[in-house]
Amino acid sequence: MTVSKLLRPVLATVLLASVTACGASTVPDGPANTPTGSASAEPRRSAHAAPVAAIVPDVIGGNAGRAYEQMSSELDMTFKDASGRGRTVDDPAGWKICGSQPGPNQRITQFPVIFKVMKVTEGCKGAAPQ
Repeated sequence: MTVSKLLRPVLATVLLASVTACGASTVPDGPANTPTGSASAEPRRSAHAAPVAAIVPDVIGGNAGRAYEQMSSELDMTFKDASGRGRTVDDPAGWKICGSQPGPNQRITQFPVIFKVMKVTEGCKGAAPQ
């Protein structure tokens, strides 16, 4: 048996290992300084949430349906009946925005952003104080 016959399996293994390693990611799964264990160092956020540096747009008086269409992919948001009657907002197009939490042009520090809405036929003056 010659040396080249002995090296073929070794070379094949090295070649296979190098090809496999090329497909592996060199980016770590998380920060290097994250402590190990069951507790996470950072709170989990919605997959569709905007970064904490985001600002609530001023959409007061606007149609909730249009606001949802324009911002749903950028902002983790929910609509709440501002009348205090606890009505479900099934179709935002029939509602107008009377307020938001946090307020317009304020920094978002928690999610979801809550838009307080009233039916289009109602006035925002009838909104329950929050």
